[in-house]
Amino acid sequence: MSADTTTASAAWPASARQDTRLAGDLAMWLIIGIEMLTFGLMFIVFSFARMREPSVFHAGQATLDLHLGAANTALLLTGSWCAARGVQALRGGTARRGARWLWGAAGFGVGFLLLKSLEYRAKVRAGYDLDTDTFWTFYYLLTGFHFMHVLAAVLLLSGIAWLAPRRGWKGGNTHAPETVTAFWHMVDLLWVVLFPLVYVLR
Repeated sequence: MSADTTTASAAWPASARQDTRLAGDLAMWLIIGIEMLTFGLMFIVFSFARMREPSVFHAGQATLDLHLGAANTALLLTGSWCAARGVQALRGGTARRGARWLWGAAGFGVGFLLLKSLEYRAKVRAGYDLDTDTFWTFYYLLTGFHFMHVLAAVLLLSGIAWLAPRRGWKGGNTHAPETVTAFWHMVDLLWVVLFPLVYVLR
């Protein structure tokens, strides 16, 4: 390595060099990639099925509550904001504050699960189930699969929030919280695509 290169590296701010690293665990990013691919394929199949049976899908979508879907979107987006603030607080060495933000993110996830459960109950009582038609089959498969991911993310966030004051994560030693937060952001992103695809687009 030349003297110029060494000097340039030393002059480069440490925080900027640290920001170039991959946040979270590589294995989690591989899982995220696989999950994104799986959902992407399901979205494509859903779109083709809608092209084949537009009237069936239009009738099914007309029964969905856009207000509930929008509320769930707001819950997940706010949860992502809380999770990001939690990791930021942990990096700053304020473990209890970070834990509170992470508990908040988990709480918004629980809110999503409760609203979605109420929606499922209303649809089942109205006579819509997996066997009703193609739209409802896809509706329950897509949203149910996502529901399970939200549940997993809530459990992971809760675990990290509980451990935060006990593990002393700070500075660059926030690997575990970053890993869990990356998974939460994936769940959030999937809903941002799923909501307009299933609820809005005709």
